[in-house]
Amino acid sequence: MEWLLLVVIGLFSGIVGSVVGLGGGVILVPAIVYLGSIGWIDGITPQTVVGLSVIMMIFVGLSSTIAYMKKKTVDFKSGFIFFAGSAPGTVVGAFVNRGLDLPSFQLYFGIMMVFLALLLLVRKYVKPVEWFVKNGRKTTFEDARGTYVYGYPIWFAVLLTFGIGFSSGLFGIGGGSMLVPAMLLLFLFPPHVAVGTSMFMVFLSALVNSITHISLGNVPWLYTIPVIPAAYIGAKVGAYLNHRLNSDSLVILLQIVLLLLGIRSIYDGLM
Repeated sequence: MEWLLLVVIGLFSGIVGSVVGLGGGVILVPAIVYLGSIGWIDGITPQTVVGLSVIMMIFVGLSSTIAYMKKKTVDFKSGFIFFAGSAPGTVVGAFVNRGLDLPSFQLYFGIMMVFLALLLLVRKYVKPVEWFVKNGRKTTFEDARGTYVYGYPIWFAVLLTFGIGFSSGLFGIGGGSMLVPAMLLLFLFPPHVAVGTSMFMVFLSALVNSITHISLGNVPWLYTIPVIPAAYIGAKVGAYLNHRLNSDSLVILLQIVLLLLGIRSIYDGLM
């Protein structure tokens, strides 16, 4: 029963994480924490759930990146620049995670999920900021959908992704949940390139993040056996669906799920 739950969670995390470029941790972490709190999954702590999540995101990121590479929607240069900021952030976040007990983790993670839900909600209604493109490194991208010009000041991108990496190391989320809205609103990335590049950055950051959590003894290796293959397959399915489904409907569903899980997590943390 325990492994069946982990397979389902891993599959769903991979699909959702790949479709909208989130990485999957925002699904896996609250689901595992909740099931652990009611005794359905044993040995769950803030450290082990984050350790499991970052290992999963290596394979979600790898599977998604390979799929998006075939579609030629990965900006590798930007991915490496974002990684330069996020990598040290993940290390700092992983060490801060060591000091969290379960109620504190649930409270802070719940606040984070509510914030992400609101961020996803307003991103369609906020006017993009063109200043970052005009005053930064510009890139032109062309495909059948049109020609796009996007860009960013490198120094700002590095600072921004350091903060995103910190959250990733602390909470075990992929970072794409914050990076994708920033890429769309601040840097004017075309949506399909933003998702592909985000998953590439998630993959690179997860490598560093996982090394840190492995060295801290945070990874429940037995649980990675059902989660990794399920998440890898789910990420392939998600990348396939990204080009065929209306991702706006999925984002709306994700907003509702994040908001409900966030409120529940805050409640559990306070109680």
